[in-house]
Amino acid sequence: MPATEDIPLEDTEENIIASIREVYDPEIPVNVYDLGLIYEIEIDPETRKADVLMTLTAPNCPAAGVLPGQVEDAAANAEGVSEAEVELTFEPPFTPDMMSEEAKLELGFM
Repeated sequence: MPATEDIPLEDTEENIIASIREVYDPEIPVNVYDLGLIYEIEIDPETRKADVLMTLTAPNCPAAGVLPGQVEDAAANAEGVSEAEVELTFEPPFTPDMMSEEAKLELGFM
């Protein structure tokens, strides 16, 4: 396995996205990335720390105590990442328009 710093940043971001796509909202059969809950992924080129900005479907989401930690673990375990931190935001608020085409199709929005 290559050293973390040997993996191109673009590949690292793709690895993070692939890893986050393994995390599902427990009430919706779509992964949190395609659901549109991940707003931003920033990777520090020096330290390879990933900062993930995410939201939830609603501020009172029952999964609020679980999902951010699952996303943080997924990002931290992606190849090319040294550590990860998730920040939760509700600005802008989540809307179904944020979902990928695949998620909209899966949930019957199309």
